[in-house]
Amino acid sequence: MRKNRRRLIFENVEVVDAGAKGKTVGKAPDGRIVFLDNAVPGDVVDVQTHKKRKSYFEGTAIKFHTLSSKRITPQCQHFGVCGGCKWQNMGYEHQLYYKQNEVENNLKRIGHLELPKIQPILGSKDIYFYRNKMEFSFSDSRWLTLEEIRSDKDIENRNALGFHIPGMWDKILDIKKCHLQRDPSNEIRLETKTFAQNNGLTFFNPRKQQGQLRTLMIRTASTGELMVLIQFFEDVKAKRELLLKHLKDKFPEITSLLYVINEKQNDTLYDQEVVCFSGKDHIFEEMEGLQFKITAKSFYQTNSEQAYELYKVTRDFAKLQGNELVYDLYTGTGTIAQFVSKKAKKVIGIESVPEAILDAKANAVRNAITNVEFFVGDMKNVFNEDFIAQHGKPDVIITDPPRDGMHKDVVQQILNILPQRVVYVSCNSATQARDLELLKEFYTVNAVQPVDMFPQTHHVENVVLLEKKD
Repeated sequence: MRKNRRRLIFENVEVVDAGAKGKTVGKAPDGRIVFLDNAVPGDVVDVQTHKKRKSYFEGTAIKFHTLSSKRITPQCQHFGVCGGCKWQNMGYEHQLYYKQNEVENNLKRIGHLELPKIQPILGSKDIYFYRNKMEFSFSDSRWLTLEEIRSDKDIENRNALGFHIPGMWDKILDIKKCHLQRDPSNEIRLETKTFAQNNGLTFFNPRKQQGQLRTLMIRTASTGELMVLIQFFEDVKAKRELLLKHLKDKFPEITSLLYVINEKQNDTLYDQEVVCFSGKDHIFEEMEGLQFKITAKSFYQTNSEQAYELYKVTRDFAKLQGNELVYDLYTGTGTIAQFVSKKAKKVIGIESVPEAILDAKANAVRNAITNVEFFVGDMKNVFNEDFIAQHGKPDVIITDPPRDGMHKDVVQQILNILPQRVVYVSCNSATQARDLELLKEFYTVNAVQPVDMFPQTHHVENVVLLEKKD
């Protein structure tokens, strides 16, 4: 160990594990943990720290003495700068191992749970080009490489269409090819940028709050339908229509071409009017013969094929016989509720986003499903004694909360009801474990199934079956 301008350098550190948020783990000479952002388990490295805490350091590997056998060559030319696929330098079988390990560790360490044998993680058939939704940002001050900064060249064109540099809200990395969404996603993005530059459309500057082009969203569907939405900041009608007409003519496969005039300081769509320039204002996803209408504002799992696997696990864990009343908490657009409905007597979905509930109701009508009902409101306020008295005590609860997990009042209400089974779907096994600990006095964990929805990243979904103790 040696000091370097108050930053420490640890030499010959063996990277032994992968931790939360995609970071890998080594040990400093004093025994404290070191979290690294650019190493793979099995590497032996010199580390320069950039953050020191009471029980750990955060740092970067600055020299590699031994390269791990788990390493592979990243496919994306932007790897290491983009930050979107942090595990692309690790073989997929090893990614799955560390994801499963994280789920098990969180359930044991945070939840203090007695677990059955955890089922092997369900890996994704497609480990690239699996996302059905991507969002890109325009910028007139793109991120410069170190070589560009050090060069004497005067860089006139600073336009970019790509992703935010991690931790920098105003810096955009210009993306040449993204490996997350299938074609024609890359072609549409590149053509949009080229045409905009050639025809004098200005790119957004978030600091100055000026420029015409703000964001580009592309949604693909398993049905073959394709949605493209462009957010404009400054509304210059002639330029806007010129670009949109060009995309319509260049890509006839676009079935939904939309735009938004967004003059506020953030990019969120939910309070904005979406205008349909060409085609329909929606696309359709399909799963087991069910159709789900997807609008620009809809939430839908971004890996369609793995979403099907996730929902099948959820339905299997629910063990429905056809006579159960099921509550689907955090139902979103009602996808899980409708997916399990044919095996239940009735399903009631609750969600806080009004637009999502409108979509859920419309999808149920489209799918001719008559044994579902949907209600909107804050979960901790809606899911109360009066609601249960009116709609019935559920035999099974399916819950799929956001990353923060369930509110403590929602957990308490489940304990008040004590349904026979609870199926807990989570995108964050740490908050899932916290909630499960609150339920463990009355419930036994009888099945655990991790599902990988996001290859090349550290993210993992997990489904847990709780059954009431005798």
